Amino acid sequence: MLVLENRHIGKVQATRGQSVYLLPGQLYFGNRAAQVKTLLGSCVALTLWHPHKRYGGMCHYLLPERHRPADGSRDGRFGDEALEQLVDAIERSGTRPADYEAQVYGGADTMKGEGKLRFNVGERNVEKAWALVEQYGFSLTSIDVGGEEPRTITLEMVSGVVQLKRGGTHLPAGGQAGGMR
Repeated sequence: MLVLENRHIGKVQATRGQSVYLLPGQLYFGNRAAQVKTLLGSCVALTLWHPHKRYGGMCHYLLPERHRPADGSRDGRFGDEALEQLVDAIERSGTRPADYEAQVYGGADTMKGEGKLRFNVGERNVEKAWALVEQYGFSLTSIDVGGEEPRTITLEMVSGVVQLKRGGTHLPAGGQAGGMR
């Protein structure tokens, strides 16, 4: 059974062998799920994999950051807060962020041509992901960002392999990268 905390925002837990589907604002870390999957437009997913301990995680965030409320509560809909939660889980597992391979996906411009006002949410989300990977010392192994097509990302928890489906096409993760800097 899938358990959601904070009214469907925040950390998702899984039973052994379960497939987990992340909604915007949700994240998963551990070694129980069989796979973790999400659908992205301008949102960004960061996947993490520890090749020796076989811990993995993924977050799906909508916006790069916000001004936090006075109570300091964290919200997985924001990139900086989602990664803080993942790093907390990493540390509780007895591992270090530097031991994890990271991959960044999403950040599409799904509103291209939709009026004159542009917020560049996808681009800002991707820039935040790069900054967070650097800040925490993850090893960045693959990027597929930008463009105009939605992406479906699936992290296989047994192997750490990430499958990417862009629009209607399946691609191996680490293949053709859009928006590499």
